[in-house]
Amino acid sequence: MFEEEEALTFEQCNMNHSERQSHHSDKVKKSLITRLNRVEGQVRGIKGLIEKDTYCDDIITQISAVQSALNSFSKVLLEAHLKSCVTERIQDGDLEVVDELLVTIQRLMKK
Repeated sequence: MFEEEEALTFEQCNMNHSERQSHHSDKVKKSLITRLNRVEGQVRGIKGLIEKDTYCDDIITQISAVQSALNSFSKVLLEAHLKSCVTERIQDGDLEVVDELLVTIQRLMKK
């Protein structure tokens, strides 16, 4: 799923569950932040459309684009999570991560 698979590799995740941190490489952080910046710009654009009394259907089209961009972001992040954090925790014998992952997938599918 990664567009730039080499650029989207994660460093080892922090295994201290109380901190629950992921450690992303600089390239991954840049890619994710770039995607979020685009979404932020799209949302600001929607606000501008509302302020200009733009036709509702045109606004809804833009909302759909934002939702699609966030779904794409989520897919990239989820794939990286599976390939790094989840894999590492399973290899370390921590099978609790499977239940955690199922809850995460259920939350994503509700959207």
